[in-house]
Amino acid sequence: MRKCLLSVLMVIVFAATAFSQEEEARLLRFPTIHGGQVVFSYAGNLYTVARAGGVARMLTNDDGNEIFAKFSPDGKTLAFTGQYDGNTEVYLMPAGGGVPQRVTYTATLSRDDLSDRMGPNNVVMTWKDNDDIVFRSRKKSFNSFVGQLFEVSKDGGLSTQLPLPAGGFCSFSPDKKKLAYNQVFREFRTWKYYRGGMADDIWIYDFKSKETINATNHEAQDIFPMWHGDIIYFLSDRDRIMNLFSYDTKSGETKKLTNYDKYDIKFPSLGDNAIVYENGGYLYYYDLQSQVPKRINVKIMNDFTVSRPQWKDASKNIRYSSVSPDGKRVTFGARGDIFSVPAKSGITTNLTNTNGVHERGSDWSSDGKWIAYISDETGEDEIFIVNQDGSEEPIQVTKNGDTYKFGFWWSPDAKKIAFTDQKKRFYYVDIETKDMTLVDQTDEGEFHDYDWSPDSKWLAYVKPDNEEPGRIYLYNLETKTSTPVTSKWYNSSDPSFSADGKFLYFTSARTFNPIYSWTEWNHAYSDMDKVYFLTLAKDTESPFEPENDVAEVKEDKKEEGEDKEKKKDDEAEETEEAEDMKVDFDGIEDRVVELPIDAAAYWNLKGVKGGAYYQRFKTGDKKGSLLFFDLKKKKETNLGNISLSEISANGKKMLVSQNRKYSVIDLPKSKVKLSEFVDVSNMKIWVSPKEEWKQIFDESWRQMREFFYDPNMHGVDWDKMYKKYEPLIKYANSRYDVSYIIGEMIGEVSTGHAYVTGGDRVIPEKIKTGLLGAELSRDNSGYCRIDRILEGQNWDKSIRSPLTEIGVNVNEGDYIIAVNGKSVAGMVNIYQSLVGTAGKQVELTISSSASDKDTHKEIIIPIADESKLYYYEWVHENIKKVDEATNGQVGYIHIPDMGPDGLNQFVKYFYPQMRKKALIIDDRGNGGGNVSPMIIERLRRELSLMQMGRNNVGTPNPGAMMLGPMVCLINRYSASDGDLFPYQFRKHNLGKLIVDLLGLDCHNK
Repeated sequence: MRKCLLSVLMVIVFAATAFSQEEEARLLRFPTIHGGQVVFSYAGNLYTVARAGGVARMLTNDDGNEIFAKFSPDGKTLAFTGQYDGNTEVYLMPAGGGVPQRVTYTATLSRDDLSDRMGPNNVVMTWKDNDDIVFRSRKKSFNSFVGQLFEVSKDGGLSTQLPLPAGGFCSFSPDKKKLAYNQVFREFRTWKYYRGGMADDIWIYDFKSKETINATNHEAQDIFPMWHGDIIYFLSDRDRIMNLFSYDTKSGETKKLTNYDKYDIKFPSLGDNAIVYENGGYLYYYDLQSQVPKRINVKIMNDFTVSRPQWKDASKNIRYSSVSPDGKRVTFGARGDIFSVPAKSGITTNLTNTNGVHERGSDWSSDGKWIAYISDETGEDEIFIVNQDGSEEPIQVTKNGDTYKFGFWWSPDAKKIAFTDQKKRFYYVDIETKDMTLVDQTDEGEFHDYDWSPDSKWLAYVKPDNEEPGRIYLYNLETKTSTPVTSKWYNSSDPSFSADGKFLYFTSARTFNPIYSWTEWNHAYSDMDKVYFLTLAKDTESPFEPENDVAEVKEDKKEEGEDKEKKKDDEAEETEEAEDMKVDFDGIEDRVVELPIDAAAYWNLKGVKGGAYYQRFKTGDKKGSLLFFDLKKKKETNLGNISLSEISANGKKMLVSQNRKYSVIDLPKSKVKLSEFVDVSNMKIWVSPKEEWKQIFDESWRQMREFFYDPNMHGVDWDKMYKKYEPLIKYANSRYDVSYIIGEMIGEVSTGHAYVTGGDRVIPEKIKTGLLGAELSRDNSGYCRIDRILEGQNWDKSIRSPLTEIGVNVNEGDYIIAVNGKSVAGMVNIYQSLVGTAGKQVELTISSSASDKDTHKEIIIPIADESKLYYYEWVHENIKKVDEATNGQVGYIHIPDMGPDGLNQFVKYFYPQMRKKALIIDDRGNGGGNVSPMIIERLRRELSLMQMGRNNVGTPNPGAMMLGPMVCLINRYSASDGDLFPYQFRKHNLGKLIVDLLGLDCHNK
């Protein structure tokens, strides 16, 4: 009945969705205007509509995004950013529509997405005149925060960089002699009302005098300059909500022109006599003569294939799994539904079949009757159970949910479910009475590791504690008391009871075997874990107790009937209910036994009859392995590179996975070779994207409410924010629209590190352009001159410069005459011939002059990304400058981020320069991470003594330290942990901070 009702509701929703297209459209983005025509992006495509409003006409229809359209000054042509050929590039088309023409061919970036906080690449900014387009690109940048402004002809060809180290949105003065521009590009960061170092101003650059002035100079964000006559129009959030302002270049007066108090103005664009922009998803234009804003009523009548019902394969989104007690079926949590799939043969059943509801997790009760899962059907997280064949209505087990729920686990008697939540509580609920019992609560972390005892009367769990290592506790359901059973000196985790309830297995970091650094006399510890067990009762014997073999005495053969009777008794004993578990807490910590196995990282520990299964990863391993330890044989067996998902309730079957495939097997005792897998191909569902998107929005709002560190949400009325942004969701017609709305909502709390990523988006296949590691220019002959060859380290494949490799005879000043035999003179853009050649051999015809005479041919292998070459050159140029200026007495280190790359850069350049008399640490453009404490610790070291040896120079102790003074360079792009680094540098008085106020020099040679 429930499924029939849901199907009817889906039909109603689909019909309502279709009907809603008669309404005024919203979420119309990136508009541009000229005369009476407006062009905008909606659901990733370009549309055109009259300024007076009406039904919009589609101009593009492509899987990728077409965005940031700009009319040429004469209104005849549109330049826009598109993804037709797999890369994000600049395209042209007639203003009324037509076949798009690709203009640019650039590096294919990994971070190049409309919903990425760095924004898309190759964004069309403006037209300089009717022939030349200005776009922002990160094609030469080694820092994702920073891009430069480039000019390219509408006819294509190589682009040239404007004489600015960095830039964002911009606009030329009427005489083209000056440029109003933003230096920072942060409009895609979900961080509103920002007042930090990256809050930008409107800057004016004079092309003749080369001078730059700050026109607005305000702590708020002043962005999107639009120069018309003597006035520069721009957006500012100086009154919190982003509104339109004007700056008079003659008088210097600034005025506020609009007074929106709910939604920000987004992405304005200047036309010939009006400014068009988005506000609350609607389009408005601001008439420059009347100075009155008017809304453009837009209707869109399209099929919107991305948002209509779709037949989807949910098996591509499996996140949870559970095996039935007999191993015959498997449940999967996938794409918000719970599926029951046969292990070998049978019918795949969608047990929940709900659009717009997120069901997650799945766990099969030991009696095989129920499957438990978490659902937000009520608007909050609750635990439900459903009959294993889905023949009955699901039963809600918990109620009055007040926060996000995490993992859950059935008790072996199938009468209770244990679960944890975001309020750091550990509960179990009685299935019959629905009564919940609080096991434990803390404010120091989340409960993750726990296990039921075989008799369902005990819970073993790890209690998070910031003051001491994690300890395992035993909770008695009868007395409702918890008692620690592992030492406070060693971190313990992964508790798991043995099948007979005599042992409690766990992993613990008790192995101390340091490794020593090759860069300094220092140590580190890895592979500290082993698997242990403790005997729960004092009278339980250890399998590792000394043995004394005794000769066997042969007894008289028993009657056949007696043997059969004994066998029946043994089988009955196996099937009878578990006996009450005995626990003696006195001296329990002293009854810990270590399994004789290697120290490594262990997880997924499962105690079974006769031993335990566990996953292991040891330093040097390429993949993790599943292993079994046999207590009787006292032997460990490696079962192979498979992952253990779950052991069936009857203790005879195991659900494992390998390369995203699942298999149900008998409990293995030897090497496993998987040959049969669970067929998940029938996990197909009809999906209503509109309902999914509404659920995604709602859950995002709830997660922010529950997980944001400040319960007061930085003073923002979070319920009000839901009411503000929820009405926009029904207008979404792409996953990018949903991410945009969520980003606008979470941006209201004005905090960093609140991002929107991922999602079921349509992403075109990228075709990487081959790059030469060089800067080229077009000669009058049509051939390309090699103006500059970027240096690299060719022994390191990640910093390989193709034209400098062994055997390649190419020099700066040479000309490229042909590519793979095709003359460059006949090409509009040489890079057009290098599309798809990254990592492949290419033949270049080279000459020392702009002539096809006296040429030679060279085989080179282009690269896909030149950013690391630019970075390598810049670092070594800085080292050279410092070295020459100080006669080699001062060292220089740049740290690009606070992740592995940044740590490697520090180690690579710190130790060779420790004996310099001083050190410059360059933190400019540091993208963040988490290793700043490691670097600060090294820089804080103080001299305690000297070590001397005959005929040797004295060396300090500690040895790995800088004896001389240090300074730290920072700029506006030092972000996240890259921002915490200079804070710590100053707090610990390590030296002066030197601020690069423009913050530009470190991003361009």
